[in-house]
Amino acid sequence: MNHTYHINIQKFSIHDGNGIRTTVFFKGCPLSCAWCHNPESQRFHRELMFDEERCTGCGSCIAACPQQAVFRAESGKAATDRTKCTACGLCVSRCFYHARSVVGTEIPVPELVRQLVRDRMFYEVSGGGVTLSGGEVMAQDMNYIQQLVKALHEEDISVDIDTCGDAPYENFQRVLPYADTFLYDLKAVTPQIHLEYTGRDNKRIIENLQRLSRDGAKINLRVPVIPGVNDGEEETQGMIALIRDSGVRLTQVNLLPYHRVGADKNIRLGRADCREFEPPAAEKMEQLKNRWQGAGISPVFIGG
Repeated sequence: MNHTYHINIQKFSIHDGNGIRTTVFFKGCPLSCAWCHNPESQRFHRELMFDEERCTGCGSCIAACPQQAVFRAESGKAATDRTKCTACGLCVSRCFYHARSVVGTEIPVPELVRQLVRDRMFYEVSGGGVTLSGGEVMAQDMNYIQQLVKALHEEDISVDIDTCGDAPYENFQRVLPYADTFLYDLKAVTPQIHLEYTGRDNKRIIENLQRLSRDGAKINLRVPVIPGVNDGEEETQGMIALIRDSGVRLTQVNLLPYHRVGADKNIRLGRADCREFEPPAAEKMEQLKNRWQGAGISPVFIGG
């Protein structure tokens, strides 16, 4: 892997770990979850995002594109042939109405560490730190990730890693000495369901979860609740049995209700074939929480 692209650095986050945190989002993930709320993080290369509602049809972007990928649509607004687009960003620089943006920037580790250390006071006061998220952190250039996590550890800054678990276990071993907590996603236990909705089976994900637990990692299990996919009794019981019967030790469980944030992003990325789901009812979330707690697994939180 030649490039490690970042999507965003989100300061003052209170959802991805304890306390006030700075979350660094990386670009690229082996999964392609149908409900992904950060679809711009799925692919490992830079991408163009286009907000058609902001476009005035001025044509500046058309003249700026060296690949001749931008053209005027029948609506009079600009459109992009994404098979030609290289995400060079020249059209972005000529768009005066902020309809265009490129997702994916490169930041050297020393510069990124300098940015993250600036918020040390907030971490110390709140018991927070830095969370690495994605995309998938553990599928990035591991020389980069290990250098980053080690540098933050040496600065005495807590590091949490948000992961889908689908990466070689040796990648996890490289950061185990420096990471405080793994925010570990479990999307489904039935292999066919996992394959259908994420594009990959879950064998390695489950194996890595069990190995991390045996190696003494702190694990915060996070379950995205998708109605009609993994909120039924069979999947819920399967997840609970996996944790209980295999002796996986958890610090907590977070049940994360699906939301539609990613739908608009898919449109701006030129992906019109995304699936639609309904957010789960509050009553359903409480039922699932009670189901987990009734099985002797706690603490369990809704959201986070």
